[in-house]
Amino acid sequence: MVLHCVGGGGGVAKRIQLLLRFPWLWQSLLPLLIIASFIILGEAKWVERTFAMVKPDGVRANHSDAIKEQIQAASFTIISQKWVHLNESAAITFYAEHSNRAFFPSLIDFMTSGPVLAMVLEKPNAVAEWRSLIGPTDSQQARLDAPDSIRARYGRDKQNNCVHGSDSQEAAAREISFFFDEYHQSEMKPDAKYDDEL
Repeated sequence: MVLHCVGGGGGVAKRIQLLLRFPWLWQSLLPLLIIASFIILGEAKWVERTFAMVKPDGVRANHSDAIKEQIQAASFTIISQKWVHLNESAAITFYAEHSNRAFFPSLIDFMTSGPVLAMVLEKPNAVAEWRSLIGPTDSQQARLDAPDSIRARYGRDKQNNCVHGSDSQEAAAREISFFFDEYHQSEMKPDAKYDDEL
């Protein structure tokens, strides 16, 4: 097969003829060219995972389905989910970073007061996008600053704010592995009480 070029593109025509004569050459270069074009054009969107949880207040108030609808409407994919009832030991381990804070005992009481819905979400820039969707920690502040956020819609205050979201990729990896064994948990967690796994 020979291509003829009109005008002064003789050099281009020769290169095309060379590629057509040696199909292995362009076949090996094609994947690299596609990847390079995505990177150069800035169109490569790397999928990220984050951890999401509907807290006991959200579950008790039957907001879980509405929250999941809002998650999916924001183009997240829920790739794993399960109902879990944390015991005290598991809650203390999960929230260990707050153990020196004055609110820690009430946080543990709250988080063990009923089941939670744990989820793994997937989307480009998932950690930041989920934090944006849930809004500020204090639900009353969320109603002022982010009225369409999940905490503004369903939360009541700073503790009863309906949802949890990882604040970094490192936290997301740790929190996902805490609840979901299939994500290569590196250490054993205390024996949480597991209700129904979805």
